Formats: sequence, structure tokens, C-alpha cells
Amino acid sequence: MIKDKMRIIVVGNGMVGHRFIEEILEKTNRENIQLVTFAEEERLAYDRVQLSSYFGGKSAEDLSLTSESHYQASGVQYFLNHQVIEIDRANKSVTTDKGETLNYDKLVLATGSYPFVPPIPGNEQPHCHVYRTINDLEAIADSGKSSRVGTVIGGGLLGLEAANALRQMGLETHVVEFAPRLMAVQLDEGGGELLRHKIEDLGVSVHTRKATECITSGDHCRYKLVFADGSELETDMLVFSAGIRPQDTLARQSGLDIGERGGIVIDDHCQTSDADIFAIGECALWENQIFGLVAPGYQMARVAAAVLCGGDGAFTGADMSTKLKLLGVDVASIGDAHAATPGAQTYTLSDGLKGVYKRIIVSKEGDRLLGAVLVGDVESYPELLQSMLNCLPLPEQPSVLLLPPAESEGGHSGAAMDALPDSAQICSCYDVTKGQIREAVAAGCCDMASLKSTTKACTGCGGCAALTKQVMDTELAAMGHEVNNHICEHFAYSRQELADIVRATRVKSFAELLESHGKGLGCDVCKPTIGSILASFWNDYILEPQHIGLQDTNDIYLGNMQKDGTYSVVPRIPGGEITPEKLIVLGQVAKDFNLYTKITGGQRVDLFGAQLHELPAIWRILVDAGFETGHAYGKSVRTVKSCVGSTWCRYGVDDSLAFAIGIENRYKGLRSPHKLKFAVSGCTRECAEAQSKDIGIIATENGWNLYVCGNGGMRPRHADLFASDLDSDTLIRYIDRILMFYIRTADRLQRTSVWLENMEGGLDYLREVVIEDKLDIGEELEREMAATLGKYQCEWKTTLESPEKLARFQHFINSKQQDDGIKFIEERGQKVPAMDLTSQLAIPVIDITNEETIS
Repeated sequence: MIKDKMRIIVVGNGMVGHRFIEEILEKTNRENIQLVTFAEEERLAYDRVQLSSYFGGKSAEDLSLTSESHYQASGVQYFLNHQVIEIDRANKSVTTDKGETLNYDKLVLATGSYPFVPPIPGNEQPHCHVYRTINDLEAIADSGKSSRVGTVIGGGLLGLEAANALRQMGLETHVVEFAPRLMAVQLDEGGGELLRHKIEDLGVSVHTRKATECITSGDHCRYKLVFADGSELETDMLVFSAGIRPQDTLARQSGLDIGERGGIVIDDHCQTSDADIFAIGECALWENQIFGLVAPGYQMARVAAAVLCGGDGAFTGADMSTKLKLLGVDVASIGDAHAATPGAQTYTLSDGLKGVYKRIIVSKEGDRLLGAVLVGDVESYPELLQSMLNCLPLPEQPSVLLLPPAESEGGHSGAAMDALPDSAQICSCYDVTKGQIREAVAAGCCDMASLKSTTKACTGCGGCAALTKQVMDTELAAMGHEVNNHICEHFAYSRQELADIVRATRVKSFAELLESHGKGLGCDVCKPTIGSILASFWNDYILEPQHIGLQDTNDIYLGNMQKDGTYSVVPRIPGGEITPEKLIVLGQVAKDFNLYTKITGGQRVDLFGAQLHELPAIWRILVDAGFETGHAYGKSVRTVKSCVGSTWCRYGVDDSLAFAIGIENRYKGLRSPHKLKFAVSGCTRECAEAQSKDIGIIATENGWNLYVCGNGGMRPRHADLFASDLDSDTLIRYIDRILMFYIRTADRLQRTSVWLENMEGGLDYLREVVIEDKLDIGEELEREMAATLGKYQCEWKTTLESPEKLARFQHFINSKQQDDGIKFIEERGQKVPAMDLTSQLAIPVIDITNEETIS
């Protein structure tokens, strides 16, 4: 043991164990602490909350919360694939299944929980899985390749997440739940029933009040579930998600106090019955409670870290309210959702047409909010949660809390920012209070970027972003600062206002707009923003003299700059369809120029490692072969992903491939506030993953279903069903209107998902604008789209025809030499950048405003 250092061993490197380590590393008095952690898995901590996004395209690396190099640099010793099997409390040591024995001064048990599998005969057969780790997901994915039908046993939160995963895999999906409704712990009967209807509308079959007696061989599928009521259900694979149990075996064997129904007993300081051993997270039992959410685990991690560093800390329980999206359905539960408090009164709003259910539970006297259930519309969740947590006074008629703010006589005044006490917790992930945010603003944090950096609010799950900004804006206003939405100091307008000015005045250049409506010289914020607006409406050649200097590096050189200074080449391949001849051309180009080659998730071929001076030569070959730029470098329409549809697939009900190619050729080159991705699926099996795209189209027997405003990235969002059973002409008309309305009204660098979430009235309002033409601008939006699309040109083809423009594609002003400072090494038969270990870490560039990874 290192002399004079207290060794703290952390058993378990899940989200809570890792958070404890980070809490220790942030302490100023940690110099005398040595941290050691054991992880049962082959990887360090990752985000289990976002586990289902693994099926939406995220990799294990994307979900990672830390890295081996970070732990190494921080002096944290770690052991992967090591399960601690023994605690010797007398000698203060732990032993792993690999024979490793280490002494400790203090021990922290963060062993988490394990999935409960009901004792059903036949549950140990192949293709029967649990849903807990990345390894579990990989096994589920493997089973899915040979399955047609998938079934989840358990209709709780994790069960519905698992059902979404099976659905994303294209399986016919069933959910079997013993209780009379879904999410029985969080939702009441009305909320559970609406959630069921919404999920069934998405094609998932729900079976409640079902007790599975055994799993036998099926007649048409691999297995058959036999239920106690005599009914049966056939399936090819099973996922058990019937709850969790605290992982307390190790503590039990070592003689620590264990609860009657499991869980390691802890006190307010997270100490077990052994003063040198702490327990945090789902394995810990505090006052006979197990907390199955990550936020309480983080609170325990903070308390344990504070105590072990000689400070004060006490865990006093945690609110189990939650807001989430399940299979695209917004759901929230607050406090006493089941009105269990004696004398509680309830108010309910149920709107079947809009698919909204809301119920609030108030005290007997009607002066305090006790709980709420929200399904379909959770916009009021932050205000209601703060009202409940802080016992804020209610309006004279509490029922107005069920109405949208615009309809409730001045809004939810009960939860107004000035009514919240400074002790109100705004960010549960990092325990950031309103008072801490106010202090940060008073100290000079005047924007969300600096506020996040100072307080860490919004940097966990991100769910508190809206409320955090409200607190910041309220405090800025109280300090006499004018809270505005000006794009920068050079333009006293928002992005939407600038877009309106450009349209109304038909300004065609940044210089004109700066002279008429701005001041100064411009900056890195307003130049690319206005450049994007001009391109969206007028679609001029991006390298015209009046547009030079507005773009970022990618647009300037018509290619994505990579971390080593080279560029990627991404030709457009509409719908992913490509002839053998064109494939040969791509292969020959990659071979001749020694480029790293990868097939992307958007059904394109990406060629990496081209130096600046090589881009014109590469693109001349590609253009001559019939390729066009794929606009991978622009805030524009990127790809339209497609399955093969009815052309080849026996399940296809329409020609999704031809439609995808037509859609991509229609909208290619369209510039917008952020990148746009489309997908077209030929049936509801959804192989093209249309419901995770900005514009998603799915063929049905009656036409096309249109989904809008989904995205992947740092904060994935399921697309919303906008309209059903559309003919092709109507579908195109709606897309034209939606995209042009987005271009007009979105903020800079705002994804369609965030745009819709921030839109007053949300999806219903968007339908009114597009379908009902509420603003009487439908035909105008269509004309603007037609004018913009009519000016399309392949920017690389235009560039190759201009010797003047080609002169920019060289490394040095006075020389045509290549950049000899760029070095490569070979991995898996291809070249990759020769970078040191630190620079190889996957560190995404974050757009603070939109919390999206900028690609």
C-alpha cells in the first residue's frame, strides 16, 4: 500500500461507482487518497440510462462515461473483468475471482442490482435474455437476426425500453405484464390505459393481467408462452424485464446487515454496519427503501465522498419523480401518483383526440400539490415537480394546472421562478440548487455555456435545461440585465427575425444585411448563421465572392476536416442504391489516393485522409463518373436512408427505395439551421429506422405515414407521427411546408427535435400550420421551397469549372507542395492518422445550445 495514503476500494464501476470516483477526484483535499475500482464487465462505466440508444446506432464508446486514459491520468487504479468474491473484514481486504487480493482502508460497495427473472419453467433456454448490460444487448441483437417475433415479459420502465429495442430491430413485438396496466408503479389506471393505446398504435401488442406458467416449444415460432388463464402466445425470443433486485450477495457473505427483503443497510452517511464499509446506489437500503433511479445513487455518491474526505454529508432520501419518453410517448410521474395520501383530492383531464392524459393529486385542503401523472404532454412537468418538492401555494382553482400555460389565466404562477426558494433543487444529477445558479449568474455567468461549466447543471441527463435557463433569465432580469435573444452584438435580432428580414427585403449578401440592419464587422456567430439563411432561401453557389468568409472550414473547402487536418470525401448515393460501375470507381479512387474507406450508417461510402490539394483531383474523377457532392460538410440535407422495399423484400408494401431516391434528389442541397436526415421504410418492420430521423416515412397498405423531428446524437429523440395514410403528392407537400417553416423559424444550430420541443403548441400547432394552413402561408412555403430547390447545383462540379476557385485548394499560398507534417499508420489494412494516445480519445465537440454532437 502506498505510504501515507488512504486506499479506498470501489467495488463496482457502474454509473454510481464512477460518479463516486469523480466526486473524490473533484475534492481539493484528496491528495492522501488512493482510488481503486473493480469492474465485472470488460469495459469501464457507461450510461445505462441511454442503453436502448445502442439499438439506434450508438456504440459502446458513445455510451462511455469515462476512459482508461482518464483514470490513468487521474491516478485511479482499475481492474476490468474482475468480480470481487470475498471481503475479509478482519484483515480489511478484498479478493477477486482472478485471485487478486488488495487491502483497503475504506470500502465502497456500488454493486448495483441484477434483473429478476421469474421462476418460469423453460426460462433458461437459448434466446431467453435479460436487459441490463451492453453484453445483454449484443446477445439480444444476435437472437434478433434469427427471429421474427420478440416478446418482453414485464411492462415497467425497463420492459418498455426493451420493447422499443425489439421494435427497432424490426421484430413483431409483444409486451406481457402481470399487472392490470403498464408502468403500474408510476402510472394510475387512466395514464396506463392511454400509454397502452399509444404503444399499440405504434404496432406493439400489449398483454396485461397475464401470468406466464411455462415456456414450451412453439408450433409456428421457436417458443410458446402458456398463461394461467389458458391463453397462449408464440414468440422466437424472450426478454425478461420483471424488475430488479439489489446485488447484495457479497455483503451478505461478509456478515453486513441486510434488509429483510434484500439490500445492504446504510445510515444517513451511507455507512453500513461496518464503519469502514459504505454502500451506494441500487444495492443500498436506506430506511427500508431501495432507490432504482440513478439520481438518488448520485446523491449517495456525493454523501459518501464528502464523508470520506472529512466533510459533512447526509442522505435524506430522494424524490422518485421521473420524466421519460417510451417508444416515442412522453410520460411523467410525480410524487404521490396513486393518491395514497389520506384525504387527497384529484383533478383529471383526459383528451382522447389529442392523446393526452393529466391527473394532479392535491392535499385535502387543496393548498399543496402531492403528485401528478402526465401522458402525451409533459410540458408542465418542471413546474409541477418544483411545486410539489417545495410545497408552493396552489392557485385558488388547482384544476387550472391541467391546462396549457396560455389557457390557465396567466400560466402556472404557483411554480413561478420567484416563488421557488433558493434551496430548490434544479438539477438532480449534480444536486444544483436555484441558489447556486443565482450565485453563478451574480458572479458573471450570463449564458448557458458558462453556467453549465460553473455549476454542472444540465450536463447530466439534460432534463433540467429549460428550468435552468428560466432561473438564469429571471436572475439576469432582476439584476437589471436585458434578457434578449439577439444573435450577437452585431445584430439586435434573433435568427428567426433575421430570416424574416432576408425574405422580406430580399437581401442577397452578408454585407448588405450588415449595412442595413447590423453594426461592426460581424463575428463567428453571425457570419455562418446568416450564410446559412442566405443559402436556405436563395441557394447561390456557396463560394461566390459575396459569400466567402461566412462559412466554417468544412463549407470553405467543401469537405469535412478531420482531426489530423485531412478531409473526407462523401459523394451522394441516393437511397443507398449504387451501380457496380460506380462502386468500382469509388474503390479505384480510394486505392489510387490511399484513402481510408468506410460505409456509413446513412448508406454512403466515406473516403478519409485526403489532403487539401488532392480534393479537386478526387472530385474530378467522381464527377466525371456521375457522382455529386453528398453535402456531408454542410448544415443541409445529408442522406435519405432506405430499405429495399417491395422491390425485393417479401414484407414490403411499397417501393420505398424508389421513393427514397426521389426524395433525396428533390431535397439535395437544401440548406437549413442544422443537418437534416431522412429515411423511408417499406413496411412497419422499419429496417430504415425512419422514426429516428428528422423526416421519417413508412409505407402502409393505405399510403405513407409521416414522422417528424426525430434525431440521434447526444440526446436521441423518437420522431412523432405527424400524419397517416398519405398519398405521395400530399406527403411531399407536407414535407415542403414543414422544412420551410423550420428554416424560417428555428434558432441557429437547432435540430428539428429541439425546434419542435420549444415550439409553443408543439406537434398540434405544427399540424395546424401545415395541414390546416392556420397561418395562411402554406402555398407561400411551397413556392419558397420550389424556388430554393430549383437553384440546386453540385458545388463540386461548379468549383471544378472555375480555375479561380480551384486555387484555394492548396496548403501554401506560394507553393503547391503537399503537407509533409501529416503522418499515417496502418490498422486493419488501411491507413489511419498517426496520433498520440491522448489525441485518439473520442472527445466530441459539443454545441452547448443544442447539446448535439457537431459532425
